[in-house]
Amino acid sequence: QVPLVESGGGLVQAGGSLRLSCAASRSIFKLSVMGWYRQAPGKERELVASIDRSDSTNYADSVKGRFTISRDNAESAVYLQMNNLKPEDTGIYYCNQKWLGLDVWGQGTQVTVSS
Repeated sequence: QVPLVESGGGLVQAGGSLRLSCAASRSIFKLSVMGWYRQAPGKERELVASIDRSDSTNYADSVKGRFTISRDNAESAVYLQMNNLKPEDTGIYYCNQKWLGLDVWGQGTQVTVSS
């Protein structure tokens, strides 16, 4: 399995923006459902957004209207544009790739939103 490589996390003030990127396996990328999950301290990992091979998207209610997931099949990459960030968006963000029985996770990237 080719690991997922995430980038783009960091520290930002409330109201600011960040863009996360994830590079994935080229051979099956366009067949995969790609997702972004996050885990806040003391909480379970939760789905933030996902995008399937038809570009249909799904968002957690808490991020609708603020976050946008997109994919570039030519680059085998998935992105998460995060606008109007809130302190409750703080956590480790993980990229995920699913295809048939394959379920691959990235190492995570820290996002910290200060108030």
